[in-house]
Amino acid sequence: MKFTKLLKNGIVDENPVLVQVIGMCPTLGVTTSAINGLGMGLSTTAVLICSNIVISLMRKFIPDKIRIPAFIVVIATFVTMVGMLLKAYIPALDDALGLFIPLIVVNCLILARAESFASKNTPIKSAVDGIGMGLGFTLALTALGIVREILGNGTLFGMSLFGTSYQPALLFILPPGAFLSLGFLLAGFNKLRNKKA
Repeated sequence: MKFTKLLKNGIVDENPVLVQVIGMCPTLGVTTSAINGLGMGLSTTAVLICSNIVISLMRKFIPDKIRIPAFIVVIATFVTMVGMLLKAYIPALDDALGLFIPLIVVNCLILARAESFASKNTPIKSAVDGIGMGLGFTLALTALGIVREILGNGTLFGMSLFGTSYQPALLFILPPGAFLSLGFLLAGFNKLRNKKA
């Protein structure tokens, strides 16, 4: 499989959020703003790339009976590293994302890619798969965060778009707004994909 096809696969064809509809906990929980969506997406991407590479390198040495626990240990190691880096260098983002950073360990996207791809392919292909899936996840979370932030606060990346006269629709910052926004985003994405097919 060519690297460009692997990248397109993660971003468009098998986008984790918009096609596979996995990883919904952080998708709905942290996307109250574009910066939160971007931060969560990039954090998950870093863990995904690193864990895919290590699992691919170790695939021939991990016995089948302990495969899943071994994957979780590898993933948890990288999540801990990302969490520590966020605490040290971007504490505001770490505070905003809160518990969702440690929950990357059990994100079904990362475990699914470890099981279905990294454990069966070379480290380079696994890294490219991690980049593609991570970018697809990041783009979806950021897009959802943009929609919710504009409608719910009248801002984009914290900057006011409409001035003080704007009356925000606070519903979009609340959990029901996450579901509504995601539904419209899914509908729009599927309409575009079906038009191209």
